[in-house]
Amino acid sequence: MAVELLLIIIALAFIFDFLNGMNDSANSVATIVATRVLKPRNAVILAAFMNFAAAFVFTTAVASTFGKGLVDPQALNQTTILAALISAIIWTYAATVRGLPISVSHAITGGLIGAAVATAGFSVVIFEGVFKTLVFIFIAPLLGLGGAITLSVIIIRLFRKSPPGKINNYFKKLQIVSASFYSLGHGSNDAQKTMGIIYAALIISGSLTPADHVPSWVIMSAYTAIALGTLFGGWRVVKTMGMRLTKLRPFEGFSAEGASGSVLLFTALAGIPVSTTHTITGAITGVGIVKRISAVRWIVVNRIIWSWILTIPVTAMAAAGIYFLLSLII
Repeated sequence: MAVELLLIIIALAFIFDFLNGMNDSANSVATIVATRVLKPRNAVILAAFMNFAAAFVFTTAVASTFGKGLVDPQALNQTTILAALISAIIWTYAATVRGLPISVSHAITGGLIGAAVATAGFSVVIFEGVFKTLVFIFIAPLLGLGGAITLSVIIIRLFRKSPPGKINNYFKKLQIVSASFYSLGHGSNDAQKTMGIIYAALIISGSLTPADHVPSWVIMSAYTAIALGTLFGGWRVVKTMGMRLTKLRPFEGFSAEGASGSVLLFTALAGIPVSTTHTITGAITGVGIVKRISAVRWIVVNRIIWSWILTIPVTAMAAAGIYFLLSLII
């Protein structure tokens, strides 16, 4: 039964990774689609390719944080991981269908914490790792917002005497570079959360020890799954991020992608599992603020923020309930 459960967990982890790519495809392509630099299908192909390319660029520091930095994997069991995944998958799918750009990272974080507490109590939670993740709920969007405002202001100052048409043509080319840069950071950060889940499941099953590295097959499979999810795309979420939040011009898309991509690459190298959604949302809001406060649709921002606030507690409570139900069956 243990082997069968492990295989189910691995399969669900890749489904979760695929849904992660679908929800977060908006983060990767919304700006470049909104500015009409690339057609939607070409944009997701570029984003998917860069998501996968991240496998050859980065370490697995974020995966290690998720696998053994949030809860003690040796105090858990396979049912814990299963409950966490089911909770995160349900929440992510529901949000994607409704066009909400949630933090998929926090969906699985909440699921892990809730299922872990249901399994072994609060003593199993590694509060230092959880605190680092929670702090970046607030820091990531602020970094994205601040970086995007700074880049936008610099570009406006540098090109203030240039004709608008010339600026747009110049930044249409540059935005392909910035979108690729962002997608590379997105792939590096988000695929590693699935790696961390599978890594923890392999430790629990006895297939690995905490001293072992994340296996190569886990790394390549996780990047493949998130790239495929991005390729299919959650188009309702793309519409929310790219068209409803604020109207974007090519240089603003470049600023948002450049700023958020820099944040994601820094945090990936530091092993901090931040929300790519929070980062790019803050950046898009930042470029809107540079134009004027009213350029941002604050009703949409408010709706997105509420989905962020609810993600961890909802998935944590759901995972705890699912754990108790699974315990009666398994």
